[in-house]
Amino acid sequence: MPQRGARYSRPMSDARPDHTAGNHNGAGTQPAAANRGGAPAREPLLFDAVLYPHRSLSPVGFWLIMGGVASVSFVAGMAFLLRGAWPIFGFFGLDVLLMYWAFKASYRSGRLRETIRLSREALVIERIQPSGRRQSWRFQPHWLRVELDDPPEHGSQLTLRSHGKALTVGSFLTPEERAEVAVALRRALVELRTARPL
Repeated sequence: MPQRGARYSRPMSDARPDHTAGNHNGAGTQPAAANRGGAPAREPLLFDAVLYPHRSLSPVGFWLIMGGVASVSFVAGMAFLLRGAWPIFGFFGLDVLLMYWAFKASYRSGRLRETIRLSREALVIERIQPSGRRQSWRFQPHWLRVELDDPPEHGSQLTLRSHGKALTVGSFLTPEERAEVAVALRRALVELRTARPL
């Protein structure tokens, strides 16, 4: 089943919402819309995936950690302040601010989204950056190759290649998740290429 940073649907001929997608750590998933990403709304999708980075720390956990760190830093800083070492108090406060900034930057990068949608006419990939900037690529599916090392390693990339064009997707996924997406997409492509024309 899809894990952590990947959610995809079954082939549209027998698709039902997959409510079991996600991981045991509580990472959220989101359904994929069938009428976005360049594919016409009425065109049946053979594969529909939303990929996004996994963030294991929930917002509640984030504030609990920040509260704990801030409390410890304040108490330690006050101890130095009472001894006349007031610059140390400022450094403790700076540490808290830097940690807050690092966590917020991580959460912001977690808003990255990649959608992969396969129809009989095209494979359309849309990437939405954390800033909201959108990029879209379109491939002819009958000559498309899905490339990934077998077995995948940490540096293995999931690459889509067709007619001299290549695109890496899911770079933020774990090797196991990339392999899972690659297997599912290859299966959908085989079904597309072996299906009888309508």
